[in-house]
Amino acid sequence: MPQKTPTADTVLRPGTIDDVETIYAALLRLGAHIGGHQEIKSTAKDLRRYGFGERPAFSTLIAEVDGEFAGLCVHFPVFSTWMGRPGVYIQDLYVEDRFRGRRIGEKLLRRVAKDCRAAGGVYLRLSVDTDNETAKAFYERLGIGWANYEQVQKIVGDAFFAFADAPEE
Repeated sequence: MPQKTPTADTVLRPGTIDDVETIYAALLRLGAHIGGHQEIKSTAKDLRRYGFGERPAFSTLIAEVDGEFAGLCVHFPVFSTWMGRPGVYIQDLYVEDRFRGRRIGEKLLRRVAKDCRAAGGVYLRLSVDTDNETAKAFYERLGIGWANYEQVQKIVGDAFFAFADAPEE
């Protein structure tokens, strides 16, 4: 087992278009880790287009240890009409296996939360794969609890297209 070093050598920086292949590879590893790799339909080209185009749909924060990719946090702004304030949604949080235990995931989340707060945000949302007990415990340890008053609903693929394309009554 590799020896863990202090986190002082961890650098957090915004992802750039030059990082797209690394980001995509990390997302594939995340999908494999949670057993959902077959659900990933995106491509590196999609990430390049929608994350780094004229109107980026998401932002990426990358963690590096001694210049080596260690993890990432993909996020985007959200707004609560009930709170009347903005927040941030964490889409993906990933830390390379060899860098786990160095609080890199926590550092990524805290930086995104800090940036959100600086922009007037008051909350952070994310969802967790129902079978990912390790992630659930990690978030609970950080004080990011499960919202027992709501559940995520979604419609995707052909069902979404049929719904969106149906005539309005």
